Amino acid sequence: MENKQPTMLDLIYESHIGLERQGIGSPEMTIKALSFIDNLNNISKAADLACGTGGQTMVLAKNITGSIIGLDIYPDFINVFNSNVKKLDLQNRVNGIVGSMEDLPFQKEEFDLIWSEGAIYSIGFEKGLAHWHGFLKKNGYVAVTHHSWLTHEHPAEVEKFWVDAGCSVDTIESNISIMQKTGYSFVASFVLPEKCWTDTYFIPREAADKALLEKYPGNETVKAYIKENKIETELYSKYNQYYGYVFYIGKKI
Repeated sequence: MENKQPTMLDLIYESHIGLERQGIGSPEMTIKALSFIDNLNNISKAADLACGTGGQTMVLAKNITGSIIGLDIYPDFINVFNSNVKKLDLQNRVNGIVGSMEDLPFQKEEFDLIWSEGAIYSIGFEKGLAHWHGFLKKNGYVAVTHHSWLTHEHPAEVEKFWVDAGCSVDTIESNISIMQKTGYSFVASFVLPEKCWTDTYFIPREAADKALLEKYPGNETVKAYIKENKIETELYSKYNQYYGYVFYIGKKI
C-alpha cells in the first residue's frame, strides 16, 4: 500500500486488522450474552457473521463445544482469523470463510446459533434479522449488538452523525418489536458498558491511527479518516448517556 494513495477503505482495513476486536464489545459481554442461550452441545452449529479477525469468535469457541463458522467479506480479516484458529488449536471446530452476511452461503435451517457483533447496522437491523431467520433451526438463537437510543431524548448532533453514516438509530423497545416481528421470541437485551467503547475499541484504534500518520506523513486521506474517527470518539464522550450499543438475544419461533 506504500506505493499508492490509500483509500478510506484501505485505511479501515489497515487500522483494524491488527486490533483484537474490529468493533465495540468485550469478552465479558460476549460471555454474558452467551449465558442467555441454552441447549447448545458438541453437535451444535454456530455462525459468527462479519466476524472480522475473530476476537469474539475465539471467546465463543472457548465457551461452547460445537462447531463455529466465521464469515467476513474481507479476505485479509479471514486470513488472520484462520491463523488465530491455528494458534489456539481450534481447527477441528472453527473455520473462517469469505462471504457476505447479506447473501449467506449456507443451507436453510443449518444453525443452532447466529452471532454478529457490531455489524448488523450495515444491512439494517430488520433486514438482517429477517434474512438470517431462515438459516436457523427452529428454537435456534440469534445474538447481535446494535447501536440504540437509551433515552427518549435524541440529540440532533448524534442523529446527524448516524444519518450521515447511512445508519438508523432506534430505541431498545422498537428494536425488540422488530425482533418479534421478524419471527423471534425476545429473550434478553442489555446495554454494553462504556469501557466496551473506550478500552477495547477507541483506545486501540487511536494507536493504530497514529501509526497511519507515521506511515503516510502529510496524506490528506489519512488526515480525513482520522478526523472522522476523532469525531466519533468525541461524540460518544459527550452524549453516551443518550445512546450506546445493546446486545439483543432472540429465539426463532
